[in-house]
Amino acid sequence: MTTPRVKICCISSPLEAKQAISYGASALGLVAKMPSGPGPISDELINEIIRTIPPPIASFLLTSRTDTHEIIEHQKSVHSNVIQIVDALKSGNYEDFRIAIPTIKIVQVIHVIDEKTLDEALEIAEKVDALLLDSGNPNLAIKELGGTGRVHNWAISRQIVEQSKIPVFLAGGLKAENVRAAIDAVQPYGLDLCSGVRTDGKLDPYKLEAFFNEVNRV
Repeated sequence: MTTPRVKICCISSPLEAKQAISYGASALGLVAKMPSGPGPISDELINEIIRTIPPPIASFLLTSRTDTHEIIEHQKSVHSNVIQIVDALKSGNYEDFRIAIPTIKIVQVIHVIDEKTLDEALEIAEKVDALLLDSGNPNLAIKELGGTGRVHNWAISRQIVEQSKIPVFLAGGLKAENVRAAIDAVQPYGLDLCSGVRTDGKLDPYKLEAFFNEVNRV
């Protein structure tokens, strides 16, 4: 199997971006305003960080907006080359992105809750460039849209990977101690993590090294 790509999320400064890339990250996640969870920073800082990210590293804008036209304006304000939509669209449709920003990749987060998630994921897979399977719960009074640090049911994620025609990232509670098991169980295209390589909220070089060492053993 091919070594999964790694996206380090919750990047909070140009220095963290450089650090994550130096250890092997092929994508960086920049978290905009969220109802809950770690890592949100201002759009101004997101823009500043993105300007320092060299090609071919992907810059993911994590947006909780649910109107396609608002999401498009959000992307245009920070200039990311990927949009990660962490909630379900409430207005507009995915075709809006193809028309307005055809070169920008669209990644939809799917929160793996139960078996019904499989049908949801496969339906949306027909409309976006990649899926990202996470452990949030958008049905709570205060929505959990990522950054929970929890592992979900990898058996469901494996079914999605096997049936999806597009790349699938795995997120949720990943760290050096369990990433080998996660790769073996799910066989995702990519891995996404935030807290698993941090100590007191800061990127930890020892945890980064340990994580990438495990990933590269594939």
